[in-house]
Amino acid sequence: MRFVEIRQRSVPISRYADPSLPSGGLTTSIVALVTDVRRDGAPVVGYGFSSIGRFAQGGLIRDRFAPRLLALRDRDLATRDGTTVDPFRVWAGLMAGEKPGGHGERCVAVGTLDMAVWDAAAKIAELPLYRFLAEMTGEAAVDAPVPVYAGGGYYFPEDDEGHLREEIAQHLDRGFTHVKIKIGGQPLGEDLARVEAALDLLPDGGRLAVDALNAYGREAALKTARHLSGYGLRWFEDVCDPLDYETHAEIARLYSPPIAAGEALFSLADARNLVRYAGLRPGHDVLVFDPVHCYGLPEYLRILKLVQAAGWSRRELQPHGGHLFSLHVAAALGLGGCEANPHNFQPFGGFADNAKVENGRVRPPAAPGIGFETRGALAGLFHDLATSGVST
Repeated sequence: MRFVEIRQRSVPISRYADPSLPSGGLTTSIVALVTDVRRDGAPVVGYGFSSIGRFAQGGLIRDRFAPRLLALRDRDLATRDGTTVDPFRVWAGLMAGEKPGGHGERCVAVGTLDMAVWDAAAKIAELPLYRFLAEMTGEAAVDAPVPVYAGGGYYFPEDDEGHLREEIAQHLDRGFTHVKIKIGGQPLGEDLARVEAALDLLPDGGRLAVDALNAYGREAALKTARHLSGYGLRWFEDVCDPLDYETHAEIARLYSPPIAAGEALFSLADARNLVRYAGLRPGHDVLVFDPVHCYGLPEYLRILKLVQAAGWSRRELQPHGGHLFSLHVAAALGLGGCEANPHNFQPFGGFADNAKVENGRVRPPAAPGIGFETRGALAGLFHDLATSGVST
């Protein structure tokens, strides 16, 4: 058993359902990991991408990490019984020779390939990823639907408030009960008007989260927190620079509703510093680490173990990303839910084409692997990559 070819490509993604709106040149990497295992006469191919919010990682994937995967053989990558790929053994080979620290965004390149490894391994085992991951980690797979909230709420260049209301109404029509919108990019008065426009459509503040995209310095963060306190929001996410633990701690002392943090932290060491120094409150606040951006699932599982030892419940973790991979992770590990991106970052955001969101909950697809094949546009993109992408 081995990987015989890795194909990768950088592709543009937009924050908006309308791709004509400018989105800052954001990109992501897609990869196709071809194995020598065959099903129905064709090789099993694992697919992955760099999640959402970071740029493409083509150079690191091509020059640094993909060659390590291609060098692995049976003894380096197979499960003990030889029935499929062992993603934990593969990850060890992927990280061979890497020094601690210096996380930068190499973690995203590793996480991209790690996603494809899990997709391939679960396909070879002929299991949906959430069941395969549960088996690999000794968890009891639960078939209950996963709580999800609709992300988005980015600023529109024209008629921002009108478009925001329309977007939230569409989320509610599709079965979502909770939404998240962006703040921090406009004067505070305009952001508060966005919050109030969203609340007009929701039963109460507990259905709305706001995400500042780490935009605030200390004074602006404290001022905004004071103004948001009265709304009773579900959470206030990514308040300031992700490594400014002192400001995080000040906000936690001032702001009594929940805070969410962790999206822009990429390693076990980062997570340890966050829970030690940021003043966050187990049993109250929310951790939104992205499994792909954290060197993939092996490191995410270490983060999960760390935060549980620090007093956090699994229900207080909700993976960032808003796509099928995070949905499977939340289902397999019994997390509190996950983000959905039904309008944004297409064709990656959202779940299976036929997925039904019922009372804010959805099930992962039953297809083997992550189930990218259950999304028509995304399946076409990955198929094109597998047949004509840049080979590494």
